[in-house]
Amino acid sequence: MLEQTVPIVANERDTDLYFRLVVRAPQIAPLVQPGQFAHVRILPLKTALLRRPFSIFQVAGDTFSILYKTVGQGTAVLARMRPGEELSVLGPLGHGFTVPSPGGETPLLVAGGYGMAALYLLAERSPQKGIVFVGGRRRVDILRATEFAALGWEVRAATQDGSHGERGLVTQPLLAELRRGAAGRKLFACGPTPMLQAVGQLAEQFNVPAELSMDEHMCCGVGVCLACVIPVQSGDTWEYQRTCTEGPVFDARAIAWEGVRGAPACSRPAG
Repeated sequence: MLEQTVPIVANERDTDLYFRLVVRAPQIAPLVQPGQFAHVRILPLKTALLRRPFSIFQVAGDTFSILYKTVGQGTAVLARMRPGEELSVLGPLGHGFTVPSPGGETPLLVAGGYGMAALYLLAERSPQKGIVFVGGRRRVDILRATEFAALGWEVRAATQDGSHGERGLVTQPLLAELRRGAAGRKLFACGPTPMLQAVGQLAEQFNVPAELSMDEHMCCGVGVCLACVIPVQSGDTWEYQRTCTEGPVFDARAIAWEGVRGAPACSRPAG
């Protein structure tokens, strides 16, 4: 983990409320592994003491990029920043995805909204190409699908309003694929907690290994404040683990969903 003040190279609107930010971070970029994140302090936002976590989307030379959505004061200020302005970045942080070995499992990636950001480096570095399942409420919530396709991956989209791909939840095309029963696959997912729980349930139902990137609120990002803990099974009991250090990626079989904030009480798939 390094702390670096980095200049913005580009900060452009992607679709609707989504933006792609590129920063030059020569010390951090070469260290990034798939599924890791950066903890960003928006320097013009003088009143904000806490940093904001963002999954690292792409790495190119000494730069890396993130995808973000303007949802509050911090990201609204970030969206107005221009090339040459600076941010304070801690990174790369967290325990990321396991990159498949050559000749190993075929990866199936599952993303909800800007969960796509956490999965791109995994798709880029995996020696096996697979299928990317991406879901959102509307077409504008389907991000960067063409870039996954350019890597040689098949992309299957689902939108709740039917404006792009299959109408419904992203777990529906995933379920159809798992019912095919092909051997040697592994699931990797990032998105809203209900979607992740649904993916975990499907992984258990079809006896497919799965790694899930948990989206919990983080304050310090370095394992000190314990604000981002989730219950994880350990033997016959369970313990709290920090999503910023032991995670954000966990084995789906280890997550004690009944204690995870944001997970629905029912067992119906909800991706």
